[in-house]
Amino acid sequence: MDAISNISLPPSIARAIEDLKGIEGFEGLSGLSSETPQAPSFKEFLLDSIDHVNAMQNDADKAVEQLATGGDVNAAEVLTAVQKADLSFRMMMQIRNKLVQAYQEIKEIRI
Repeated sequence: MDAISNISLPPSIARAIEDLKGIEGFEGLSGLSSETPQAPSFKEFLLDSIDHVNAMQNDADKAVEQLATGGDVNAAEVLTAVQKADLSFRMMMQIRNKLVQAYQEIKEIRI
């Protein structure tokens, strides 16, 4: 059985595993670590999402351009790419609207 990788353990369990490694015959759990993986910050997540939406828009633009110039592209794939880009853009706009709304509500809080 292969070792499981990238599993974070509480420090107490990680110390217990380290103690067990000293026992003869214990193969260890090399894939386990006591370090907590860093989750991306909200800013990083938001910027990555914007980049992803932009890439989808660019892909859809290229597909439409290839279709218009007679390139070797399937019309159904072009339509799907355009719809995906449109849906992702609309979702991004709704997230932006919710963020602006939340900011305005916070701004109106009286201290």
